[in-house]
Amino acid sequence: MTLAATDLAFGYRGVAVGRGVSLSLRTGEVLCLLGPNGGGKTTLLKTLLGLIPAHAGSITLDGRDLARFSRAELARRVGYVPQAHAAFFPFTVREVVLMGRAARVGLFSAPGARDRDVAYRVLDVLGITHLADRAYTQISGGERQMTLIARALAQEPEILVMDEPTANLDFGNQARVLERIDSLSSSGLAILLSTHDPDHAFACADSVALLHGGGLIAAGPPRETLTADTLKRLYGIDVTVSYLSEIGRHVCTPSLNRFNRGETA
Repeated sequence: MTLAATDLAFGYRGVAVGRGVSLSLRTGEVLCLLGPNGGGKTTLLKTLLGLIPAHAGSITLDGRDLARFSRAELARRVGYVPQAHAAFFPFTVREVVLMGRAARVGLFSAPGARDRDVAYRVLDVLGITHLADRAYTQISGGERQMTLIARALAQEPEILVMDEPTANLDFGNQARVLERIDSLSSSGLAILLSTHDPDHAFACADSVALLHGGGLIAAGPPRETLTADTLKRLYGIDVTVSYLSEIGRHVCTPSLNRFNRGETA
């Protein structure tokens, strides 16, 4: 399975957001899209999902133009996890996850035994079966994010697209979501996610794409792409990139003035 964009221009009607973007994602890979607020990440993701038509360039899934897929076909192959949000209707977590089976159930059909089995299985895979009968409106932000991931997995997709899956989560829940992303990719799922935090890319990504001002300023493996120079271009601050042997990966530290003066909190 390969999702590829070539020389893509994207945006909304009458509003150009980005241009010249080329990237690809294959089975079992994690591609992390990084960039500052307003850089076009969400618009790019929606274009790759076929929710917004591309202005120019091409998007293909296994070599076939994305525009030639029906919405039902895409829903069976690509799952989407939006940022966690407050809900207004007290559906149970089980019911929210079961909604993901809509891509596999006929228009006027009700979920059957297999659909319920799939919903239970993804709850188990994500370790949230204990939430099954809780109201979605009454669980934490981290639990809501896991529920949205479970809903997308219930579609049984080949690709999972995640828009800032760790946004507004505390440190512990961020780590849990990243751990799940790593586990899901190891099982063969292709994952495309956006984030503001380069450390998240070092933690789980096979490749990264740095989006700034609507264009890619760098793309490739995290260790080669996430450098002090590229991160300064991306976020406008000095950054130190260090390798920590204790955890076996690189980490990023912003160079704040008070740290440079030797001050402590």
